[in-house]
Amino acid sequence: MRVVPFFRRSAFARAMFPMAALLATAGIAVPAPAAAHATPAAAHAAPASADDPPPGSVPPDEDPFYAAPANIGSYRAGQVVASRKITPKVGDLDSTTDVWQISYRSNDSHLAPQLVVTSLLVPKKAWTGNGPRPIVSVQAAEDATGTQCAPSYGLSSGSVIAAWSAVWSTQLLDKGWAVAMPDHEGPKSVFMAGPQAGHAVLDGIRAVKNFTGAPGIGKFNAWTLNGYSGGAQATGWAAQMQPSYAPDVKLKGAAMGGTPADPEAVARFLDGGPFSGFEAAAAASLATEFPEMNIDPLLNEEGRKAIAQARGKCLTEILGAFAFKKLSDYSTVPDPLAAPSVRAVLKLNTMGAAAPAAPIFNYHANTDEIVPVAQADKLVKDWCAKGAKVQTTRSWIGEHALEMVFKNGEVLTFLSDRYAGKPAKNTC
Repeated sequence: MRVVPFFRRSAFARAMFPMAALLATAGIAVPAPAAAHATPAAAHAAPASADDPPPGSVPPDEDPFYAAPANIGSYRAGQVVASRKITPKVGDLDSTTDVWQISYRSNDSHLAPQLVVTSLLVPKKAWTGNGPRPIVSVQAAEDATGTQCAPSYGLSSGSVIAAWSAVWSTQLLDKGWAVAMPDHEGPKSVFMAGPQAGHAVLDGIRAVKNFTGAPGIGKFNAWTLNGYSGGAQATGWAAQMQPSYAPDVKLKGAAMGGTPADPEAVARFLDGGPFSGFEAAAAASLATEFPEMNIDPLLNEEGRKAIAQARGKCLTEILGAFAFKKLSDYSTVPDPLAAPSVRAVLKLNTMGAAAPAAPIFNYHANTDEIVPVAQADKLVKDWCAKGAKVQTTRSWIGEHALEMVFKNGEVLTFLSDRYAGKPAKNTC
């Protein structure tokens, strides 16, 4: 099944930020802690069961491939559980790229074991560069609360989420680089849960390192990270957590743009506006990932209905249902973000507490209408103060969707220079 056009020029379509803008530009059609040690080299990928449904024929919640084994806690972080080769249904990837889905053990925000899936895309064309083929971990801006919106399912089914993230990766694949695309929101599909996303990305790299089914892919490939918007949130958390959570995972660099580093600052910026659906997605997700947030006493009857409505949805549905809504419409208190239990969870999910070891390329439009630039500037300041090496660039005028497109050339240069071993710029 080949994908069909869906993008229209409207405020609602623009809210689908990088996906719509990038696909339109590219001319591609799409459809409407202690537990984390290095994985043993002996870990092998188990094949998918012959009784499993064909990849992409059913959503992850109905596909046994996505189900964690009963003994998932006995696996090490990043250890491969199973794998299967798939036929991608996005663009011409089926003729140019070999794609595998790899499931592996990771950890949620509380270090409880969980099964996560990453998609490994390897160009069919032989690598002719120096050393092993480079790999980029690409974090898609899924921004959803339902597993049917996961990038891996999109790749195998041809749905919207994978369409834009895969097209975004085409220029990386054209360079001969491989791409790993983790389902960084995990099996509970939680948006803006920083530690969970960081774990999923880093353990996904470990899983690819331990995967033996792709020629030229293994222990010695060089890695970088790349993410925009919701994908930048996962990218930043992985870069920040790598020195402590995954010292065995060496990163050459990380490119991140339009970064929502501070969920409280972003929520206050969006509240009551056309993109307030992101608040609903984050509220439902953080309540799921952090029960200690204890939001039930803060919700009125409409709030309880809204949280239920926001769960299990992809971005388009959430944005349409919650546009121009205010958090106070759903709360028994005037400012639910100021409640101590909520503020504690929001602080826990704010980036900047530790410095990445890898060089960072941080870009943002000063006039971003979805993710305010001030909180991204604060992240850079915090990281720089802790010794990080950050190259910061800001567009004086721009909008959220197009900023990713306009800066793509600089991102490619940054990643290329890291693989080439060139010194990274530091504007701290």
